Amino acid sequence: MHILLPPSEKKATGGDGPPLDLASLSLPGLTPVRERVLAALVKVCRRKDAADVLGLSPGQADEALARNRALHEAPTLPAARLYTGVLYDNLDLPALDAEAAAEQIIVFSGLWGALRLTDRVPPYRLAMAVSLPPAGRLGALWRPVMRQVMDEALGDGDLIVDMRSGPYASVWKAPRPAVAVRVFRERLVRGVAKRTVVSHMAKATRGRIAHDLLKAGASPRTPDALLKAVADLGHTAELNGTNLDIVLHD
Repeated sequence: MHILLPPSEKKATGGDGPPLDLASLSLPGLTPVRERVLAALVKVCRRKDAADVLGLSPGQADEALARNRALHEAPTLPAARLYTGVLYDNLDLPALDAEAAAEQIIVFSGLWGALRLTDRVPPYRLAMAVSLPPAGRLGALWRPVMRQVMDEALGDGDLIVDMRSGPYASVWKAPRPAVAVRVFRERLVRGVAKRTVVSHMAKATRGRIAHDLLKAGASPRTPDALLKAVADLGHTAELNGTNLDIVLHD
């Protein structure tokens, strides 16, 4: 089983390791595009309109642009410690077996394409939805190389549990068997059950699902086996086509 995660907007504030070494990162087939995106990002962050290009609010801009300008020299830290925020708080990596988590989790990124948890990178700010001159839209830039690299990196027949958000899911469509995790809230309205998509709680729920599966050492190889594993861990779930729907109740 492999679990695909989005990055988080919120990241650790600093690293304690050596400067970035692109050649040391996993999935080396992504290196040429990583180099291209990195160079474009550093250059853009020296422009007066950098905050607008990256979609940063005034409160975010100064710190984010400073981080991006220093990407070549800044201390690094493992991706396992870099990403914070709601999903990663609930994933609670320190409570999991580090080797198993590193083997099974892949984090997608606008800057790095995809990372293993052991990859060391500096804090940065770049969303996949950005159009980064002169490279263009990141999704379109990553898509061709991601198809080749990810297809080779993941074993044939391994179940893929996809917890990525839309922009990150768009750069690589996981081959079957693959299941996308969706989260709904169910309420009774005049005696009728109504479901709505949730956003903030979806991140927390996906983090908890990933944590519980890894903590239990689950190794489902089919969507039906995944459904059983998730239900056995105490979650309300349904399999709808290629989606695993988690249902939250008030």
